[in-house]
Amino acid sequence: MKLLLDENLSRRLVPFLQERYPGSSQVVLVGLERAGDIAIWEFARTQGFVIVSRDSDMEELSVLRGAPPHVIAIKGGNSSKAAVLKLLLDNAQVIRDTIEAARLARVALFET
Repeated sequence: MKLLLDENLSRRLVPFLQERYPGSSQVVLVGLERAGDIAIWEFARTQGFVIVSRDSDMEELSVLRGAPPHVIAIKGGNSSKAAVLKLLLDNAQVIRDTIEAARLARVALFET
């Protein structure tokens, strides 16, 4: 499973995600820094990414369009890059199980 971090998440997280989420990237790194949500959605869908975002628009797209792509919604404020990284790494198996086994379009992770 590879993640595509939305613009609202730091591209500096990408190298630290590679062991658990090989092939992950961030929208700026794939040339989508000025793209709208639909363009990011379509890129993720065609390239096999799971979108990670704090943006409620991506959640709304997951409700309207379903999956793929799946969306991981980061909830609970604007904590540090380290906190977001820990959240994604600590919940890697839960994310996989939820997306692959339950076939849900959206997974919500809550920062503490």
